Amino acid sequence: METYQIKFDYSNASPFFSAAELEQIQPEIENAYQLLTTKTGPGNEFLGWLDLPHTDKKLISKIKKTAQKVVESSDAFVAIGIGGSYLGAQAVIEAIQPNSQTEIHFAGQHIDSTYLANLLNLLNGKKLFVNVISKSGTTLEPALAFRILKQYMKKTLGEEETRKRIIATTDSQKGVFKKIADTEGYPTFVIPDDVGGRFSVFTPVGLLPIAIAGIDIEELLIGAQDMAEVSKQPDIYQNAEYMYAAIRTILYRKGKTTEILAGFNPALHYFCEWWKQLFGESEGKDKKGIFPASVNFTTDLHSLGQYIQDGLRNIFETFLIVKNSPQKIMVPYVEDNLDGLNYLTDMDLDEINYNAYQGTALAHKDGGVPNMTIELPTISPYFLGQLIFFFEKAVAISGYMLGVNPFIQPGVEEYKKNMFKLLGKPD
Repeated sequence: METYQIKFDYSNASPFFSAAELEQIQPEIENAYQLLTTKTGPGNEFLGWLDLPHTDKKLISKIKKTAQKVVESSDAFVAIGIGGSYLGAQAVIEAIQPNSQTEIHFAGQHIDSTYLANLLNLLNGKKLFVNVISKSGTTLEPALAFRILKQYMKKTLGEEETRKRIIATTDSQKGVFKKIADTEGYPTFVIPDDVGGRFSVFTPVGLLPIAIAGIDIEELLIGAQDMAEVSKQPDIYQNAEYMYAAIRTILYRKGKTTEILAGFNPALHYFCEWWKQLFGESEGKDKKGIFPASVNFTTDLHSLGQYIQDGLRNIFETFLIVKNSPQKIMVPYVEDNLDGLNYLTDMDLDEINYNAYQGTALAHKDGGVPNMTIELPTISPYFLGQLIFFFEKAVAISGYMLGVNPFIQPGVEEYKKNMFKLLGKPD
């Protein structure tokens, strides 16, 4: 088991602020930390995520047993949810890319008939388990997907078998889907009342699909535990998540209103999607907040890279780097060297990719884009657990320094009002 930490480097951001500015913001960090740890700040009823790295052993055992049952009796598993109800699980699963004997699919994250039709075709003839993840059961996207998938299962499996193959992850006491689950007798996991969706990776919301994918959820939690342990003192020079929160706040106050999370590994694409939801929903309110965007390098260096290098200077970057991958591909020697690449002979692609990152970071700094780097030694459940908790803690601190409640998302409901009116939903 790894016992060291992810690395944080802000040397390419330091030319854009002074040491005095860091000293001046330290009291704000400490104040936000106190609000968080004493649970006296806005949204304190949603701080259960702080304790999730130490998830109850009985619950972990139940999740693992359920995952084993699903794997042993199915060819395919579909997690139905939207936002925080699926992004955390997909982020970890896509990053690890485990060799699972059960196909893992996601539905209910949008309203697109082609996607769902293709999924149903893909599932045809396969033994299926479905996990519906919804606190209320009334969110349209997952509710529609569940209705359609449930109908498909009834036709192919029958009523009784369908009930056995639907797992409900929902509220403990109330809500439409809780009522449905009780009526139908679905196996059930609880979404804690004090944990919002985007902070729910370490609840059954994320842990069950991750376990079904064959990933060690205990290792994931140990990584989060270790990050939680080192974040007990709000000294920006001792703890990376507080320095990260401090720097992004300083840059925001200087007019850097967009943060770009730049990953150099395609496997981290959905992790960046999870990060965008975490920071966008947490900070974007009261007409304030840093806009979270993401890019996939080196691919996007040939498109958006132009804007980042030479465009409007209201941006800063956070690079997400993996130093080593478990598989090595070396550049071979070619006698004729017509492509001129023999100077790279016997270098592995990870080393070349790392040099591409370093060159990009320097170029963007020189172009007026402050950038920071978070480096994982490798992609593993342990380091992803660290990284998830790192960002959760950082966004909570950042939100409090911004002067908003990081744990609510009232703006999310606005589109629903218009949509339901247009659809003719009864009051």
